Amino acid sequence: MPSPTPQRHVVVATFPGGQVLDITGPLEVFSTANHQLAERSPELPAPYSLEVVSTTPGPVQTSSGLEIGTRAADDPARPPVDTLIVAGGRGTEAALQDGALTQWITREAPRARRVASVCSGAFLLARAGLLDGRRATTHWRSCSELARLFPRIRVEPDPIFVRDGNVYTSAGVCAGMDLALALVEEDLGRDLALAVAQHLVVFLKRAGGQSQFSAPLQSQLAEQRPLRELQGWIVENPGEKLSVEVLAARSGMSPRNFARVFQREVGATPARWVEQVRVEAARRRLEESEEPIEAVADSCGFGTAETLRRSFLRNLGVAPREYRQRFRGPGPRTSRPPGTEPDTRRGDER
Repeated sequence: MPSPTPQRHVVVATFPGGQVLDITGPLEVFSTANHQLAERSPELPAPYSLEVVSTTPGPVQTSSGLEIGTRAADDPARPPVDTLIVAGGRGTEAALQDGALTQWITREAPRARRVASVCSGAFLLARAGLLDGRRATTHWRSCSELARLFPRIRVEPDPIFVRDGNVYTSAGVCAGMDLALALVEEDLGRDLALAVAQHLVVFLKRAGGQSQFSAPLQSQLAEQRPLRELQGWIVENPGEKLSVEVLAARSGMSPRNFARVFQREVGATPARWVEQVRVEAARRRLEESEEPIEAVADSCGFGTAETLRRSFLRNLGVAPREYRQRFRGPGPRTSRPPGTEPDTRRGDER
């Protein structure tokens, strides 16, 4: 295990309307690392010291209404900052207008060993100029806005977190804990990071990216009413034959003209949009029923469990079986007849 000395000072910067888990999630990871190391080696000092700061020191109200005590961001008595983490939350838009906060981030970041953001905290790093020319991510709902406002950033919408040099950005809310676990692993090794994850009952490294959590079918609806109606029919009938030729015939167009008009109106090829519809239909069935994977694949137009598996991996980064294990709800489910339990040698293993 790497030496835990000297003690690393972790500072989380927040503002009125910050997301409480953006603040407390990473802090719990670092705090738990302190406790786990103390249990293993009580003679060693705690590897992390922790602090929450704001430009208005004192109680700061988070987006949930909970108040968190903060210290002055520009306190000259503070130890050197090792890791600077900028939280996000509903108050980010107002915080972007707080010149004092962005100026402090701009001054403090070069002095820190590493800088990170959680969720929409990436906008504050961007406003401070720290993400120019870098890869970055944020909550999947905000990726397009981050790219629009700051075109010099290479925004990646799927990763749970992104590292570019000594700058880290993470996706929404709980992704701050994923990032903090990765930082603990860098500092103190995988064994201790795994112990922290086990104590907090979270994955050390989550499989898949943000796509598995995001709202599907984000492509725009066509402006032309016939195409909008066709899109509605596709959503209601994912198991039908949905080739370009079939869809063009329903639209009264030639296949070539249909494909061109559809992509212009919707922003995706017919095949790509149909695949997204089918993935969403399969997601719902996996969440709401115990149908065998083969049955889900057939009813949603994939034909085979293997085709469904490849499509899930391509679009969501996880296999259907793993998706079902994570997201199936507790409500009523379709029951299986006796003797038809999943056969792990076939498609149900996926």
